[in-house]
Amino acid sequence: MDTSLYFLLGFGAPVGAAIFAFVLVRAINARSAGSERMQQIAALIRQGAMAFLQTEYKVLAIFVIVMFGVLVAFLPGDSLLVGVSFLVGAVLSATAGWVGMRTATGAAVRTTAAAQTSLAGALQVAFSSGAVMGMTVVALGTLGIAFLYWAYGGLDGRGDSAIASLLGMSLGASSIALFARVGGGIFTKAADVAGDLSGKVEVGIPEDDPRNPATIADSVGDNVGDVAGMGADLFESYVGSIISSVALAWALTPVVATDLWGIDESAFLDLQGDLALFPVLLAGVGIVASMLGTFTVRTNDESQVQNALLRGLIVASVLVMLGAAALISQTAVPWAVLGCVLFGVVSGVVIGKITEYYTGKDQPPAAHIAEQSETGPATNIIAGLGVGMMSCGYPVLVVCVAIFFSYQLGELYGIAIAAVGMLSTLGISLGVDAYGPVADNAGGIAEMSKCEPFVRDRTDALDAVGNTTAAMGKGFAIGSAALTALALFSTFQATANNTVAQAGGAAVFDERLLGLELTNPNVLIGMFIGGMLPFIFSAMTMNAVGRSANEMIEEVRRQFKSIPGLLEGKAEPDSARCVAISTRSAIKEMIVPGVLAVTAPVVTGFLLGVSGLGGLLAGALVTGVLMALMMANAGGVWDNAKKLIEEGHHGGKGSEPHKAAVIGDTVGDPFKDTSGPSLNILIKLMTIVAVIFVPLVVEWMR
Repeated sequence: MDTSLYFLLGFGAPVGAAIFAFVLVRAINARSAGSERMQQIAALIRQGAMAFLQTEYKVLAIFVIVMFGVLVAFLPGDSLLVGVSFLVGAVLSATAGWVGMRTATGAAVRTTAAAQTSLAGALQVAFSSGAVMGMTVVALGTLGIAFLYWAYGGLDGRGDSAIASLLGMSLGASSIALFARVGGGIFTKAADVAGDLSGKVEVGIPEDDPRNPATIADSVGDNVGDVAGMGADLFESYVGSIISSVALAWALTPVVATDLWGIDESAFLDLQGDLALFPVLLAGVGIVASMLGTFTVRTNDESQVQNALLRGLIVASVLVMLGAAALISQTAVPWAVLGCVLFGVVSGVVIGKITEYYTGKDQPPAAHIAEQSETGPATNIIAGLGVGMMSCGYPVLVVCVAIFFSYQLGELYGIAIAAVGMLSTLGISLGVDAYGPVADNAGGIAEMSKCEPFVRDRTDALDAVGNTTAAMGKGFAIGSAALTALALFSTFQATANNTVAQAGGAAVFDERLLGLELTNPNVLIGMFIGGMLPFIFSAMTMNAVGRSANEMIEEVRRQFKSIPGLLEGKAEPDSARCVAISTRSAIKEMIVPGVLAVTAPVVTGFLLGVSGLGGLLAGALVTGVLMALMMANAGGVWDNAKKLIEEGHHGGKGSEPHKAAVIGDTVGDPFKDTSGPSLNILIKLMTIVAVIFVPLVVEWMR
């Protein structure tokens, strides 16, 4: 392959995305920030969000330093290379979250101001903010991978060093993503739950009412959880899918290439090099397609917001397919690989449409839950759980179809490329996702600054679609997690086999510690442990939200009782105290789940060998994907069922069905924004840890 194409798409495209993001930020900041009251509220939200991020990053810096020391001290081979790449992945992931947070906190108030004029203007500001997050993630991810692969000799055929460096980067990205998602998710949902229960249910004041001390903390949480946390989450998914594809290209054998594509063995080296570069090039094509797709997201009709966002995604997806075909025509990559890209792209869009059906405000499942709310909270929760469980069926079947046909076309490499295809349009799909929190914040600012009711109506129209697009984004991440984890599992197996061969061959080891057959008791034990971990992890994060919310509810009740005139609107609440409570709780509560994800694979490997570790990864993959889908979709549809009632159906705001729907939405909050989205990171983080530490496990087995 001509390396100029690699530098053009691997370096040029992400630099172009960074410039595009900068232009969008300038355009957002040039807009009106509204009245003085709106700007004061926005300043409080930004201060709280940035204070949380600074506190969180200080704690994560300690973890990163300790983890760097462990990698350098204990890993065999070129451990310093892995350690440095780990730092690169961690820093880039944190940077993506910081940029997204800064942009979103500035864009929300401008979305409110734009909504005073038109829905189209508000959509443009909110979506542009989300697009900045999307472009930043793909720019940093692609540029980091392209640079490390080039710097460590990937272009010169030194695949082992290049793959080691990329796996280190993936570990750094996954580690930061898990802590950011869990910490941000605990913050945002503790504030949201406390605000809803203490305000809407207990004293009967509207959502985002300025009298509620938890309102500012809730708005801060939208940013730290649904922008910074989500950005780190999808950054990890994006780089993980690309890196697994590159690793599997170098693991490909001439026999497989001949059987699959009829490639002559003499041409194998050229083929292997092009296959390794193809995921990076495809990511570059996806960046360009995403930038072009953003220009098609336009509407002034609130009933067409969803279609406008979907139109941008479909345009980008079509452009990716055309670009992928052009790439293949210029390389030695077989045309069958284009089919793998197609299955990935189409699977992502189909999962998004399925998610839209199960979570959309105007779809039958949301209407069913709203109707069930007429008989109280219990039937609302039963209906929501039922919808969430049912929603797992079709997405899993779509993933299964993608796995089956991608394997037929490209074996394990084909499955990994399907994951890259699914996330290739992340620049715009993350923009579609990240616009939701901005619209939510804009509605809060409209309420707190006492804007005209039609302003809140417009921001609510954007926010309702945002609940669905957020669930769609989680569907993308979860679907790609399944494909990427399967690809990384094969990398784990290959790494274990190579390490065993170097240590003297399988005859030196106890067979029960090596074999991955289901008849091996260690494999079954590992599968049960792995299948259990998503439940334990979810319980930890759900309970963390509950504990944090309880503390904040007590504080809100105290302020309502002790501050004269607060409920009458004659006094200001102490919102800073609520922000401080959420910050302290989130930082404290995120540590144990994060450490569990990193240590569980290592401990299992030392106790049960390669067999038990392989079983653990398989068990966690199955239960983790299903739980993540169920939680994300149930939470999304509970929220939209509540919004459907608030539009005037089934009694409207303040009715008994509305109170029941608020309780259901409160249950769904940690489902969709804390535990659920963290599970796809858990799956991949444990797999990456297993790949990197399996040489130590093999050494221990001797």
